[in-house]
Amino acid sequence: MAQCVQSVQEFIQDSFVPLVAALCSEEAERLTRKNSLSFAELVKPFCRLTSEVHMRDPNNQLHIIKNLKIAVNNIITHPPQPGAIRKLLNDVVSVSQPAEGLVANVITAGDYDLNISDRSVKASVPWYSNWKETLMELNTSTFYSATTPWFESYRECFLQSMPASDHEFLNHYVACMLVVSSSEPEPVEQFLKLSQEQHRIQHSSEYLYPKWFIPNTLKYYVLLHDVSTGEEQRADSIYEEMKQRYGTQGCYLLKINSRVSNRGTDEQIPDPWSQYLQKNTIQNQDCYEDCPYTVISNKNTDHLISDGLDSEIKDGLSNNFKTHPLQLDHPSGSLDSTDYVKATASLQDSKKSNCGTPHGACLTLTDHDRIRQFIQEFTFRGLLPHIEKTIRQLNDQLISRKGLSRSLFSATKKWFSGSKVPEKSINELKNTSGLLYPPEAPELQIRKMADLCFLVQHYELAYSCYHTAKKDFLNDQAMLYAAGALEMAAVSAFLQPGAPRPYPAHYMETAIQTYRDICKNMVLAERCVLLSAEILKSQSKYSEAAALLIRLTSEDSDLRSALLLEQAAHCFINMKSPMVRKFAFHMILAGHRFSKAGQKKHALRCYCQAMQVYKGKGWSLAEDHINFTIGRQSFTLRQLDNAVSAFRHILINDSKQPPAQQGAFLREYLYVYKNVTQLSPDGPLPQLPLPYINSSATRVFFGHDRRPAEGEKQAATHVSLDQEYDSESSQQWKELEEQVVSVINKGIIPSNFQPTQFCLNRYSDNSRFPLAVIEEPVTVEVSFRNPLKVPLLLTDVSLLWKFQPKDFNAKHDVETKELGACDDDMIGAEAIAEFLINSEETKVARLKLFPHQTGELHILGVVYNLGTVQGAVTLDGIDPSIGLQTGKFVSNGLSVRGRQDLEIQGPRLNNTKEEKTSIKYGPDRRLDPIITEEMPLLEVFFINFPTGLLCGEIRKAYVEFVNVSKCPLTALKVVSKHPEFFTFGGNTAVLTPLSPSASENCSAYKTVVTDPTSVRTALLSSASSVDFGVGTGGQPEVIHVPLPDAVLLPGASVQLPMWLRGPDEEGVHEINFLFYYESIKRHSKMCHRVLRHTAVICTSRSLHIRATVCRSNALEGEEGRGDNMLVFVDVENINTSETGVKEFHIVQVSSNSKHWKLQKSVISEDKDTKLASRERAKLCFKAVRCKNSEENYTFADIVFGNEQIISSASPCADFFFQSLSSEFKRTHVQSHAHASQRAAKQSFDETVRLIQQCSEVDLNIVVLWKAYVVEDNKQLILEGQHHVALNTVGKEAFSFPQKQELPEMVLLKFFRPENTPVPARPTPEQLSNLIKTSLRYPESFNHSFHQKSLCLVPVTLLLSNCSQAVVDVMIDLRHKTTSPEALEIHGSFTWLGQTQYKLQLKSQEVYSLQLKACFVHTGVYNLGTPRVFAKLANQVTLFETSQQNSMPALIIINNI
Repeated sequence: MAQCVQSVQEFIQDSFVPLVAALCSEEAERLTRKNSLSFAELVKPFCRLTSEVHMRDPNNQLHIIKNLKIAVNNIITHPPQPGAIRKLLNDVVSVSQPAEGLVANVITAGDYDLNISDRSVKASVPWYSNWKETLMELNTSTFYSATTPWFESYRECFLQSMPASDHEFLNHYVACMLVVSSSEPEPVEQFLKLSQEQHRIQHSSEYLYPKWFIPNTLKYYVLLHDVSTGEEQRADSIYEEMKQRYGTQGCYLLKINSRVSNRGTDEQIPDPWSQYLQKNTIQNQDCYEDCPYTVISNKNTDHLISDGLDSEIKDGLSNNFKTHPLQLDHPSGSLDSTDYVKATASLQDSKKSNCGTPHGACLTLTDHDRIRQFIQEFTFRGLLPHIEKTIRQLNDQLISRKGLSRSLFSATKKWFSGSKVPEKSINELKNTSGLLYPPEAPELQIRKMADLCFLVQHYELAYSCYHTAKKDFLNDQAMLYAAGALEMAAVSAFLQPGAPRPYPAHYMETAIQTYRDICKNMVLAERCVLLSAEILKSQSKYSEAAALLIRLTSEDSDLRSALLLEQAAHCFINMKSPMVRKFAFHMILAGHRFSKAGQKKHALRCYCQAMQVYKGKGWSLAEDHINFTIGRQSFTLRQLDNAVSAFRHILINDSKQPPAQQGAFLREYLYVYKNVTQLSPDGPLPQLPLPYINSSATRVFFGHDRRPAEGEKQAATHVSLDQEYDSESSQQWKELEEQVVSVINKGIIPSNFQPTQFCLNRYSDNSRFPLAVIEEPVTVEVSFRNPLKVPLLLTDVSLLWKFQPKDFNAKHDVETKELGACDDDMIGAEAIAEFLINSEETKVARLKLFPHQTGELHILGVVYNLGTVQGAVTLDGIDPSIGLQTGKFVSNGLSVRGRQDLEIQGPRLNNTKEEKTSIKYGPDRRLDPIITEEMPLLEVFFINFPTGLLCGEIRKAYVEFVNVSKCPLTALKVVSKHPEFFTFGGNTAVLTPLSPSASENCSAYKTVVTDPTSVRTALLSSASSVDFGVGTGGQPEVIHVPLPDAVLLPGASVQLPMWLRGPDEEGVHEINFLFYYESIKRHSKMCHRVLRHTAVICTSRSLHIRATVCRSNALEGEEGRGDNMLVFVDVENINTSETGVKEFHIVQVSSNSKHWKLQKSVISEDKDTKLASRERAKLCFKAVRCKNSEENYTFADIVFGNEQIISSASPCADFFFQSLSSEFKRTHVQSHAHASQRAAKQSFDETVRLIQQCSEVDLNIVVLWKAYVVEDNKQLILEGQHHVALNTVGKEAFSFPQKQELPEMVLLKFFRPENTPVPARPTPEQLSNLIKTSLRYPESFNHSFHQKSLCLVPVTLLLSNCSQAVVDVMIDLRHKTTSPEALEIHGSFTWLGQTQYKLQLKSQEVYSLQLKACFVHTGVYNLGTPRVFAKLANQVTLFETSQQNSMPALIIINNI
């Protein structure tokens, strides 16, 4: 139970006090009404004695009575109606609410800090606040006992309003005051009339109420004198006459109304009546708020503090009706007439006091003392002597009763043990509750004596009498009487000083069970429970007290059940080991019963207190129920904000409720919310809890939506919200933009460079303010999630924004335009009419803004109407896209308008030490774009752009550039990581018109009809790499787009041809184009714009080409130079028949180089080479050095058909030079990397380089082909070209790089790298190419061995220096014997003359050495025996090595 402000002894003593009736004349009543009080109300605050009282018991022992209180009541001859009592109790509980100003009541129970005071209601909103903050604010102890003043008020009112019963005498009147005014003409006669009236009321059969203790009731005569108007002498004379008639102890002169009405109002007189009148007279709340209240500080009135509530609570009572923490400012009339039983007229008589009028206005403090003195005199001289005499009389009657020979005080053991009647169980007893004793029955006399002893605190004697009466009643099976005796015996046993015997709780349990089950009297059972629970609680038996309280809850009284359940809940947390969850559960039960009883505020308080335990424990269904009830009760009390908070909490949790329940919650929320918004229609839009918005997933897109493809026209892919973010792709676009900006700014990226970001999301860099262009839309994609299982319908969805106009060219700024959602002059907005989100669906909405002025835009959030759909539960399976169809769904009419803010947290900072050790977040500015001046806007369309190509295939397409803005654009460039994929043509492309035959065949090449005689021989042309953008020192990835006049005017469009070449590797290729352009007018914020396009090309295999170059043995060419080579080209058709390619034709092989050129085809065939699937062709060409040593490239075309493709023109040369660009880039990087090493070992490296150059060639082969494809029964001719770069003699080169096989897994080795670089040594293959040798001799030689035995044959040895340096050569003609076979071959052949020659050959020199071979037999001989050694001049023999012949030199010697 909750802690009470009284001790249990004080509570029980004040519950059972001597009752005194008051019967007043009309004139006396008029005197008291001057103070807005009746006589009984006038004396009520002074009815507790401030001093001890002495009386003697029947054994003449002195008995001390402490803190005695009496009750003076007006005589009411009709018993109170049950309905009126229920109404009174309801009103008492209703007006007693937690006081605002009290210290917080916090109970620390286990891990919980439970706030039990009115602050618990405050702290519950928001429901998940930190409850320990309340404790931290308190400077005193962390333990506070919980007080429930409404329960104490109910209990006091309940006990006072209990009707008198015949089975007990505690509520019977002991005495009667007869009050007459001194101003009456005949006061003595008036006393006589009143005495007769009292006698008639008590003894006449027409009056059954009130009940009187004994027939001879004490009558006390009071003469009331009005000091201000009456004659004091007359009053004294009348009083003297009264004393003679009634005795000095039976009458009293009470003087009142000493205060004159015209005295100064500044004198403050206490008003001790307010608290008592408030308890008994429940009136409208508004009246009490106006009642004046003064704290009693007089020493003589301190006894008031112990009455009812303590002083602190009393002070609070006058404030009880101020604004409750969850109450609106105006009274809401929570006491509906339908919830309560209307009061009967009998109670209305006691409710006449007007709280607007001060009480005791005519009384002074002296009058207060007089009234107090009057009560003491009455008690000392009248009441207590009368009670003492009555006890003695009853005792004497009982002693003289038959069978009783001794006084009750000398009762032997026989009474209590030996002759004890065995008690029967309640279930065995007959239902004899209807048995009634006559008033003079001896059993009732015992009970009467016990009650009198109890009222004057003689508990030991009272217990003995009750115990005796209990046995008599049980013997007679008078169960109602027995239960009453058991009840009071238990209380008397508890109240005995010194506690001679333990509290007999089983007496109480038997009494309660008897009252409830046999007598069916719940009022008496309730009194038993209230008394027993308080006693058990005082003995720390909280568990038994809780069980007792819970046992009396029933359906017949919701208010009683609610109060008892609440007290049981408090018992659970007052245990030694607090049972917090039981506390919460019973608080919920109490709240439910409070709600049924119409006590909405108390119901709300109970649910809020229980919420402290249930919150945050994962018991979502329990939380939902509590919050739903809190919302309902708050709404009933017109506490709409709290109702909204409670319903909001149900919706924002991950609810486990079924769809129907969730729909009900949502409808309740919308209904409550609508009522809130109607109270303040002009207020700011409130925050809505649904649907969830994932703010970090918000994406912002700047610019127009992408145009769809139109026929053959395909718009640039650019950027759209439909594309997923790819960090790798984003980085590539950034690098491309940096690349082109660097080229524009001559290799330097400006410090204020800001990469263009069209779409901002959680992964992009949002640290800077993004730039948007005026008149171009800003699209915000908001991610909504519906956590409920019912669909939500959002209507009229739009963005909430703030705009500050700024002229970036001016120096002054314009004022900020706040929330200008309606100002279409600055920002135009697009709203979504209907947006349906299905159950548990995540869906994005795209909202647009159209800026019409430059300045700073801040997007704050989303504003929309939240509603539900009719038949919402049945719409779970519908297509979510239907929600965008306007008017498709009908709202059920319940929708509210609100907002949700978009608050995005930036990335966590983790750069400095301070940021790493603390939690700091950077800014995220994606919703704060800067609107800049007008800029040009480019749109790019691709015409006839292929999606599939063969590897190496050349296709011609067209690109259309359109300026859709109002500004001209210039400096149009395109940058790509794959410049070898496309070309716009070189500078010569515009000058050379296409040939007629090329246009007839729709060829992408420039062709010329060839002379049949020139087939298989080279047709020469030349071109500069500068014309094709290669070798200029710039970046080959950045390509200038040749616009006419270099400017594209507003609204203008231009079409340019674009040649495409399929990548050499098969598969799907994503090729990024970034178009860069600028405005003619320079802007401070935005310098350039870009447009993105990603082309997806699927390539399939075509031809695979390998080529090798070898030195020719022929040392003299047609030009007389001794430098020529053979080029072997191996072409294989690796295409599969799936692509529909029938066959490939090799139509031309071209070479391009600065130093070499193809001369002719060695293989002579009449027709071009045809390759079916998996066929291979071998081609051989002779290559010679070029005459000119200029920078221009020499192109040599060897045509296999009747049309020459001019390889030095676009697009053939373009793709060739672009394939070279990567090689240029690679060698450029390598040259920088090894610069330092070359400087250190310059002479050594130059030597190596000279040797290496001997085996290097710079010859590029271009194989041009046609493919015949059958598609849809039509034959198409495709064209293409492959490139092979020949760099090293004898080394095979391929048309595309070979895939390297991954090495097998090896153990990881850790070693320290050597710092000394290994000097580069030329390989033996490189050394062997230093000198080229050739033998010239007759193939056969006829000689007559009969005439001459020795045959001499002249042989010429040609030596050619292939290097650019002077070479020392040594020729050794001695045979090197390695095997017997060699001896047999060379045995008859020898060289004549010198066996060694030493020569020095200059650069590129050809030297002829005349030798003679001597033969002695006929046969076939190999003349290739001379061994040639070479080394660079001025060098040691470090690199000297033997030169190898390319093939054996065989000669036939014939005999004639």
